[in-house]
Amino acid sequence: MGKVARMLMATPFRTVQSWWRKTFSAPTTDEITTLYKDWRNRFLWQRLRLWLWLALICLLSFTLRDIYGLFFPFQELESLPEVLRTQRLVINIAMLASIIICFALHKTKLGRHHPDLLFLGSSWSISLASQLFATLRGFALPDTIGWSLLFLSQAVLMPVCWILHLLTQVSVLVYYFGVNTALGLKTPIPEHPEIYNVTFILYIFWFCIICDIGVYLYDRLQRSEFYARQELEFAYQKLKVAEAKYRSIFENAVEGIFQSSPNGRYITANPALARIYGYSLPEEVTANFTDIEQLYVDPNRRAEFVRLMEKYGSVSEFESQVYRRDGSIVWISEKAYAVLDEQGKLLYYEGLIEDITQRKQTEEELRVFFHAVSHDLRNPVLGTLMVLKNLLNQGVGSGEQGENSSPLPPASRPSASSQSPIPVSRSILERMIQSSDRQLNLINSLMETHISEVRGVVLQYQSVQLLTVVKAAIADLEPLLAQNQAKLTNLVSADLPLVNADPTQLWRVFSNLIVNALKHNPPGLLLTINATRKDDMIYCTVSDNGVGISKQQSDRLFDLYFRGANIGNSVGLGLGLYLCKQIIHAHGGEIGVNSALNAGATFWFTLPIS
Repeated sequence: MGKVARMLMATPFRTVQSWWRKTFSAPTTDEITTLYKDWRNRFLWQRLRLWLWLALICLLSFTLRDIYGLFFPFQELESLPEVLRTQRLVINIAMLASIIICFALHKTKLGRHHPDLLFLGSSWSISLASQLFATLRGFALPDTIGWSLLFLSQAVLMPVCWILHLLTQVSVLVYYFGVNTALGLKTPIPEHPEIYNVTFILYIFWFCIICDIGVYLYDRLQRSEFYARQELEFAYQKLKVAEAKYRSIFENAVEGIFQSSPNGRYITANPALARIYGYSLPEEVTANFTDIEQLYVDPNRRAEFVRLMEKYGSVSEFESQVYRRDGSIVWISEKAYAVLDEQGKLLYYEGLIEDITQRKQTEEELRVFFHAVSHDLRNPVLGTLMVLKNLLNQGVGSGEQGENSSPLPPASRPSASSQSPIPVSRSILERMIQSSDRQLNLINSLMETHISEVRGVVLQYQSVQLLTVVKAAIADLEPLLAQNQAKLTNLVSADLPLVNADPTQLWRVFSNLIVNALKHNPPGLLLTINATRKDDMIYCTVSDNGVGISKQQSDRLFDLYFRGANIGNSVGLGLGLYLCKQIIHAHGGEIGVNSALNAGATFWFTLPIS
């Protein structure tokens, strides 16, 4: 509403408005947005034009009646007071003039921006014109027919902003009852001179209430529909934005995105999938592949794909070789899931396809490389180690030369004969054997790491008593413990439940953890091995009282090729703890370390009970 209309509303009307809103659960003012107000103003402005035309035509019809009555009096009007019969034409002409003025204002900027003011002005120009005329003539005019036509036409043609309708009605009634009572005026009807009676009041009251309720309900319905349309439009805009975003992702994705039917036909495909298969457009993929099985080098792969989807509902890293458009072969990895309807019926498969040809080539190169490591490095080291051990067993070099004697003649000294023996001391042979052992261990560790990365840790499960495995690991490491002057305490009980595990791999875990502790700490270390039951797991620990490990090192300790700072002169590659993690995870357990600098370290891992 405009400022003038709000100023005209008195406190009682605000109270009525508050009660009305509470009674009918009307939305609060905060819910009426500027957008809806603009729409309502436009609606009111457009309907006001229609109402003005209707009011003009209606007044013209009564004016023509009065003009005709001047020459040919109507018998039906003879009962009216003389003053009304003679002056009604003047009243109608005055109201016609006011309607014409409202028409002119309707075209102006004021009328377009403030249709509420024009509504009130046009309504009062009709309803109060006759009242002012009657007051000036010294009588009260209960214009029941005029008020009914006015309020009803407004409610039907302009059913928005019920406060405006209530304000026009109350203004007329306040003037009629207030001014006429204050001036002591009577009606010109001899048989009913009083300005009001019970029937008249009830009629006017209920007529206005019915009109206002109709306007209120229609306005509320329009507001609800408006908000619903706005929300729908907003949702549609969001949908368009989301569709554009996901369309961009779909079109520009590096991986191939697809939907395929259960009978083996591509429903949708993105440009990346077309490029993987050697096509220029996605439409070529959906048009040319009527049977996806034809793509696979091994036709059974499609059947395996469908079997896994039926069993699990999804597949991941499903690797296969497929033919491209030019006949070349590439490796792909599929990641897909089954899309079902509400009844659980399969609709289609949806997923991603990645070209892993480069990765497969790299894996093949790694396989060749590790084969070379195994064959070209490991075998010569084994051969050298065997020769050195045979020489040591035969007692070569055990004679006159001491540990510090030169093992070989100077390079500048020419040999007398290529067949002459070269004296080598026993200590030199032992150091050469130790060096060869270290080289062999490094090569074996690299091979084991590669196998666990590519194929995973292969386990031979059986029911294992943990104490037996721990004793075997300790017995094998007795010489190393003695060499490092370390003391080991075994607290593992024979009463522990059996674990479902691979004893050889567990032996490696315990051995690696013990060797790791010895390697990273000075001589005289105290070691403790323990195992306890926690729920359905066995919790194993290998503790020491050594120099400890910092928090930064603990976070990376089980990473591939990570070597601790306190490693001394060791030439290890940092594979031992990484292999321990791989083995424990393969068993379904967890592994970690609790430590701090100068506070020792406790390595722990869990194993499931059989």
